Amino acid sequence: MNDRNRLFLTGLWLIVTLELRQRVRGVSWYVLLGVFMLLVGIVTFLLWLATSAWLSGGGGVFSTIIFFVLLLGTLVSPALSGNAINGDRDAGTLATTQVTLISTGQLVLGKFLAAWITALAFLAAALPFLMFAVVLGEVSLGTISVSVLVLAAELGVIAAVGVGLSGILNRPLFSIVLTYLLVAALSLGTLIAFALLGTATQQEATSVNYQVVESTYDEQTGKQSDIVCSTAQTSTYNVPRFDYFWWILAANPYVVVADAAPGSFDEGGRPTDLFGQIAVGVRSAQAAPELYTEYDGCEEAANGYADQQFDGPTPQETYDGAVPSWFIGFFIHLLLGAGALTWAWRRTRTPATHLPAGSRIA
Repeated sequence: MNDRNRLFLTGLWLIVTLELRQRVRGVSWYVLLGVFMLLVGIVTFLLWLATSAWLSGGGGVFSTIIFFVLLLGTLVSPALSGNAINGDRDAGTLATTQVTLISTGQLVLGKFLAAWITALAFLAAALPFLMFAVVLGEVSLGTISVSVLVLAAELGVIAAVGVGLSGILNRPLFSIVLTYLLVAALSLGTLIAFALLGTATQQEATSVNYQVVESTYDEQTGKQSDIVCSTAQTSTYNVPRFDYFWWILAANPYVVVADAAPGSFDEGGRPTDLFGQIAVGVRSAQAAPELYTEYDGCEEAANGYADQQFDGPTPQETYDGAVPSWFIGFFIHLLLGAGALTWAWRRTRTPATHLPAGSRIA
């Protein structure tokens, strides 16, 4: 490592340590962390009771805790990172830093890393409860490693967006609110957009039915003979085309975590945790609806209703036959985080060649 890189890392770590010391200096940080651990503990205990995890394993408990940590992280991280740069500008301390040898890149990246480490502290606080779920069994090593790593990366994206917006916008309140709105757009907005667009986009489907008009029933075999069948009864109806918009769900952070984790299924092909349930639901949305169906009630009556079995795909077959989408959403999130930090660097660097009206560097 040459001297230039060593100096850059030294300055970067200086900003990180200053930010972390400032965040943990007061007692409020420890109170917040304690409340977080209390909430996760209560949720874990209730899940342990409600899901009979001591008998069925901790897969459901583990996946739910991961999602709960992501939920609380999206609620706390914007408040901790959304004023990282413009908060110092309002306090008049940003100029003091900018007249030193610290570069704009070190400043922005240092604040981002500090915000990310702060968010990871909540994940670390949840580790005892995650380990408890692992001890219950039925949680594979792949599920543990992938879900934790992707969750940590998603927390980093939220921290990057918050710090980026704090460098782009002048007012801390606006940047914090906009960070929350962006998180809400990814978490809830994608679900709403998917449901509304899929429902609004409909296509006509046709159903043809043949019904039994008259027959003789054999009580011993449960089958019918001398069947007189009706003519074809054709009906049309509209079906939503959710398969056109499944990709919108790929940008949802909860879908990213669920779809990235390896699927876990029981002997009947049913998912054993919340990851699998969400992933199966998202991947099943990729399948186009049947626009032509035919039901022959006469043939069913002749063969006996008891002999009819469901021949549709199992959840595991649906999961295996669809295309994973988590890497698309993860790539979108990385672009959002990197773009926000790059824009913040351009707005914060000195000397500035142009400033919007009413704004200032320090």
